[in-house]
Amino acid sequence: MGIIWTIVLGFVIGVLAKLIHPGKENMGFVLTVALGIGGSFGAGVIGQFLGWYRAGEGAGFIASVIVAVILLVIYGKLRSR
Repeated sequence: MGIIWTIVLGFVIGVLAKLIHPGKENMGFVLTVALGIGGSFGAGVIGQFLGWYRAGEGAGFIASVIVAVILLVIYGKLRSR
C-alpha cells in the first residue's frame, strides 16, 4: 500500500504544482507523478538539512507543493532551451 499512496500523493502534489505555476506544461501522468514525488523528496531533504524534519519523517504537504513548483520552473527553463 505504501507505493500506491506514494503514487496518489505524488499525483495530487504534481497537479497542484501545475495549477499554481502559470503556463502550459505538456506533461503526462507519469511526469506529473514524478514531479510530485520529486517535490516531496526534495522538501524532505531540505527540511532535514534545515532541522525541520528528522530522518525517516515525511515532508509536509505544503512544502512538497512548493518544491514541486520550483522543480516545475526548472523543468520549464530546461525545456525552453
